[in-house]
Amino acid sequence: MSEETQEYVRAIKNLALEDRPREKAHLRGFESLTDAELLAILVGSGTTGESVVDMCQRVLQQSSDKLYLLARRSVADLMKIKGIGEAKATTILAAMELGKRFAKEPFDFTQQVRDPATAYDYVKWDLANLDHEEFWIITLDQSKHVTGKYPISRGGTTATVVEVKMLLRVAIEHQAVGIIAVHNHPSSNMRPSSADDLLTSHIREGCSAVGIDFVDHIIVGKSGYYSYMDSGKI
Repeated sequence: MSEETQEYVRAIKNLALEDRPREKAHLRGFESLTDAELLAILVGSGTTGESVVDMCQRVLQQSSDKLYLLARRSVADLMKIKGIGEAKATTILAAMELGKRFAKEPFDFTQQVRDPATAYDYVKWDLANLDHEEFWIITLDQSKHVTGKYPISRGGTTATVVEVKMLLRVAIEHQAVGIIAVHNHPSSNMRPSSADDLLTSHIREGCSAVGIDFVDHIIVGKSGYYSYMDSGKI
């Protein structure tokens, strides 16, 4: 057993097997772990009388339980927290930086868009956190590979005006075989409005007239999305 593994076992020996971060990740997947448990895997050990998970919960609490606030802290700042030395602080901030780079990584244009979740992942960093509405289209080739994404209109906090003719012109100019319409709701409500339904109908009719496959219309919210295709409305 390596020194690192021995340290991990000592640090979590009082936790139930199914609650140990590494074992829980193996059994249920990393998505089942809390933020504190994910940090605990990175940090490795707690302090005397305190498990590594409890210590990481303290670390998060001192950043208001917000990862973006934790990412803003410095190594020296984190080292002020009991149990966090230079190595642990460096590891935490390295993980935060890796997460930021992942979020900004360009989409793989060779990937096929086979479901609304894939399309949402492609545009969420562009639209999810805006304080105004924007309308975009994702263009696809015959095999539903992404060929680009293009803004069509920008509006206010509750609506944006979309000209279907302009949308179709952009799609045709980029030789799209299919398109996915996407717009955001700055509020937390991702349900479509009657105006959204009407616009979707007009886009469907326009695409049909020029031989473009209208694959989906996705409404992006701050914490998820609504898909017309998933809802059986396309």
